[in-house]
Amino acid sequence: MFMTMGWLLAALLITLLLVRGAIAYAHRRGMLDQPGQRRSHSTPTPRGGGIGIVVAMLICLPGALWSLPAAWPVSVIASLLGALLLVALAGWWDDHRPLPVLPRLGAQLLAVLWFSFTLMATGLSWWWLPLLLGAGTWSINLHNFMDGIDGLLAQQAIFVASGLAWMAWVAAQPALAVATGSLAAASLGFWFFNRPAAQIFMGDVGSGSIGLLIFAFTAMLWRVEPALLWPALILSSAFVVDASLTLLTRMLRGRRWHTAHREHLYQWLVRSDRTHAQADVAYLAWNLLIAAPLTWLAYSHLQIALPITIVVYLIAAAAWLALKRRCLRRNLPGGRHVAA
Repeated sequence: MFMTMGWLLAALLITLLLVRGAIAYAHRRGMLDQPGQRRSHSTPTPRGGGIGIVVAMLICLPGALWSLPAAWPVSVIASLLGALLLVALAGWWDDHRPLPVLPRLGAQLLAVLWFSFTLMATGLSWWWLPLLLGAGTWSINLHNFMDGIDGLLAQQAIFVASGLAWMAWVAAQPALAVATGSLAAASLGFWFFNRPAAQIFMGDVGSGSIGLLIFAFTAMLWRVEPALLWPALILSSAFVVDASLTLLTRMLRGRRWHTAHREHLYQWLVRSDRTHAQADVAYLAWNLLIAAPLTWLAYSHLQIALPITIVVYLIAAAAWLALKRRCLRRNLPGGRHVAA
């Protein structure tokens, strides 16, 4: 227990210290996100604070996954660290100066392929590799898309990582539980600086890294027990539904879906005169009132976990549509939809 608390505390303190330093660094380098039509903040704000989470995880991950009971193979640990470093470096570069889409996507694909390949080598069928490659790349990008208002991504990372840690602990996987709990602790450290009104933004270095780690920890739980995938997906339902449906509607409308915009539900909530804190509360309410109890239900009844997950996602999609329409009616004459 002492070692468990030690890794969690280390992740929290490392992040707190480094994010404070990242604020000063961003000001010196001019790494400031300026307000604009396609952004949801009103004052210039430093970016790149997610570097604190990345460094904390690079330090705590190998120790937790290797030193605690139910330790993971060195090959899996090394590939996860390498993948994290690749995604973080691409994001850090993009936070300093724009990185073209293809090199950024290439780094993400290579990172996910590296980790997935070593996970497959532990005894899984190679037929799963394409699915893991797609899921990992989408997780990296959807968490980047959802990092658009103060506190939201950090809050989500705390919730999802805590839920995954709980499932790993109950499944007798202390090493994975503490590694995942370290992500929750590091995200909490960042949240103190990112809560409304934010002193610093996470930047691509943090959002992409969180997306990779949530994918990796979910895949590792799935490796332990395949049925655990379903309650794990329920934890992420708010972000998966918002990012996926927003992307789908933009593609169907012929929009440039890969460019910056303000059409996610959380952005429409802010455009409808809600504060960033109120939008955060809406997502937190879903997580605590819907996702958390149904994750527990799915975990407790793994034989019906898939139907429960389908129901959760259907409810989430219906809620997304209802809230989106309400925001549109409030902002646009006759509910007419416009690009943003």
